[in-house]
Amino acid sequence: MKKLTAALHSFNSISELMRHLEQPSPLHPLVALINYDNTKLVIADEEEKYSLDFYKISFKTSFNGQVKYGQGYYDFEEGGLAFLAPKQIVTVSGKDDSHEGYALFFHPDLIRNYPLGNAIHKYGFFSYAISEALCLSDKEKKVIAALFDAISGELANNIDHFSQDVLVSQIELLLNYSNRYYNRQFITRKTVYNDLIGKMDAYLSARLDNRKSLLTGIPSVGEVADYLEVSPRYLTDMLKSLTGLNAQQRIHHHLIEKAKNILSNTTLTISEIAYVLGFEHPQSFNKLFRQKTNMTPLEFRQSFD
Repeated sequence: MKKLTAALHSFNSISELMRHLEQPSPLHPLVALINYDNTKLVIADEEEKYSLDFYKISFKTSFNGQVKYGQGYYDFEEGGLAFLAPKQIVTVSGKDDSHEGYALFFHPDLIRNYPLGNAIHKYGFFSYAISEALCLSDKEKKVIAALFDAISGELANNIDHFSQDVLVSQIELLLNYSNRYYNRQFITRKTVYNDLIGKMDAYLSARLDNRKSLLTGIPSVGEVADYLEVSPRYLTDMLKSLTGLNAQQRIHHHLIEKAKNILSNTTLTISEIAYVLGFEHPQSFNKLFRQKTNMTPLEFRQSFD
């Protein structure tokens, strides 16, 4: 009888994963590149769930179908890039047509003693939901394909004292191009994202108007992202690209504007206003207000006298 739930396979090393897929041992112990066009994988009879202790970048060039990451599917119909950080769960389909393009795996140990090891958290797309994958233009696909070919070529060389330096540089270049193309995606889809920003602003206005914050606290980035059905990091990066403010800063902007309105139109005390807005301590409200306006709440109120 077929199992209702596929087992979760955990892989500590890239070599272990390659053995499971019945692939040749990686040419470098900390990096592997699979070209699905030249490789026949051992396909599972049912969907298999993998938890990897290393990074994965999928590059689909012209794929008709869906690949499941975590709880969601990404439609790769037009091709693009998807990113997976260590310890995230990926579900590998048992269908032959789900494997196309390239899959690059690299272990955190590869970059640990390089600046990229400390900076990789800045590449927020490793925390995006799969539905927020990067869609590429034909021109961009050619650039990315050339980078994958360069990595493939380097892996084919005999390992020497420079191999790791070159591979880390190539991966960092790939990530920098991905950053550039994500920024382009935010801009070219500005109309769609403007609607999303408007929805966020309407939510925050309603959230602060009904005094819900008095019971639930200050709105969080995670709360707003859940409401908008996007990942928190994607929301922050999108807002930063289009408005210059990240998600937390935009929430603070709404808080300060609401505070100004209450200060100028009511007789509530500063402490009462702080609690209404969701602050646990009035001192925290005073500190944030001063940071954003260069005035204390009391000084702002007195300016209307």
